[in-house]
Amino acid sequence: MKHFAIGTAMALVLALPAVAQEDETHTIGVSIPAATHGWAGGMNYFAQAAIDRLSETYPNLEFVLATASDPARQVNDIEDMVATRNIDALVVLPFESEPLTGPVQQVKASGAWVTVVDRGLSVEGIEDLYVAGDNPGFGRVSGEYMREAMPDGGQIVVLRGIPTTIDNERVEGFQAAIDGSGIEILGMEHGNWNRDDSFTVMQDFLQRHPQIDAVWASDDDMAMGVLGAIEAAGRDDIQFVLGGAGMKEMIQRTMDGDEMIPANVTYPPSMIATAIEVTAVGLVSQAPVSGEFIIGSVLVTQDNAEDFYYPDSPF
Repeated sequence: MKHFAIGTAMALVLALPAVAQEDETHTIGVSIPAATHGWAGGMNYFAQAAIDRLSETYPNLEFVLATASDPARQVNDIEDMVATRNIDALVVLPFESEPLTGPVQQVKASGAWVTVVDRGLSVEGIEDLYVAGDNPGFGRVSGEYMREAMPDGGQIVVLRGIPTTIDNERVEGFQAAIDGSGIEILGMEHGNWNRDDSFTVMQDFLQRHPQIDAVWASDDDMAMGVLGAIEAAGRDDIQFVLGGAGMKEMIQRTMDGDEMIPANVTYPPSMIATAIEVTAVGLVSQAPVSGEFIIGSVLVTQDNAEDFYYPDSPF
């Protein structure tokens, strides 16, 4: 499995306009979930920004962007792209893995290039390129920060996402990183990457546990719900909340030195832009861009938060 460096991909995107202009027109379909929550809103923003940028650089590249609020709509969108636009490539972040596997497999069978982003298909080997964040690394970086921030140990609660492989990988990485640190997990519940659900889960944690030293929320939407519950309860025992994914409100608070949000861990919605850009490279050049493209998670602190702040993004 190849690992294609992000710097190399971006260099190729910028260096190949002459080649692209001489080639025939290519159409890239982009199928992603609608902006139903913060991270997805950021993904939609970065997808459109990448399309605008590439359309200007490569006039012979055409793009079809469709956002779906459920798997059935996403299947219809993809089938329509093939039938009416005869797409040469598909960049897809599946709403759910199972119902999208067959339709994406049919796109591949038609001869189109397939790039899958973040959430893999239920059958391996369909896609030409897989672009995703490092979920085990996300958990590991989060756990390492907790371990460093709590050198004497302490009691924490954990909010998990939707029950998926992604969530399992994050939690396993986190638990391995705090093993032997003296940090005790009082409870672990699913907040489903949802602010309201996480508010309710955190309310329950606060009622059950008179002393909580810190919270790993594992996602910024969930962290916002946690913070709301802490404020509503008037609790002052929680030292900090660690979320993740780089929501601009959370990054701003880290930049400002907010003691409750001293750090964040990246899981960038901009990975969709990387996927679109690398797919474009595959169409306009002979560059070997197939394989696996994993974007590492980075610890964000007050020292580097400015580098991860995107004021124009909805997330």
